[in-house]
Amino acid sequence: MSEAEGSGAEGSKAEESRESRESKESKAERRARADYTGGVYGSLLAASVVVGAGATGPVSRLELVLLLLGTGLVFWIAHVHAELFGARLAQRQLPTWRAALHVCRDEWPIVKAAVPPAVAAAVSPLFGLDARGGAWLALAIAVAGQMGWSAAAARRARAPWFLVAVSAAVNLLLGLLIIVFKIFLEH
Repeated sequence: MSEAEGSGAEGSKAEESRESRESKESKAERRARADYTGGVYGSLLAASVVVGAGATGPVSRLELVLLLLGTGLVFWIAHVHAELFGARLAQRQLPTWRAALHVCRDEWPIVKAAVPPAVAAAVSPLFGLDARGGAWLALAIAVAGQMGWSAAAARRARAPWFLVAVSAAVNLLLGLLIIVFKIFLEH
């Protein structure tokens, strides 16, 4: 608590007032300042999980789905923990429940980014794909998601279309690097 907020009852009233203002923020206002970094990161993480899952031998569809979702959840928890107990404590701020919920919501795109590749792996038999083909489909979906999240972030930042394209292209190149690693590991 800063000296300006006072101590005791005055400090808690100032904190309650600040939290009340934050809670009145509309969903539209929160979306307007949304940060898609977690989505880009989560998609890159999902692509890496697909590549790593097959590096030691064949992986079943169910194992791949569980690896994608479980890894997304673990990294989400790690990011929430780092924000709440790393960044906030470094600034000498004790996390509140409201702050914890806010950070959980802000970091959730990490998990959301794992869902489309996991679904792709799960439904791949509908397209006549074996487990290996399902992994390739999941990888393609993860890379497409990475490009989509980065383009959305650039558009949200009101970047010109040229920079949106550059952002998507850079993320495509990162995704292609992961695909090259997968090809290299399979041979």
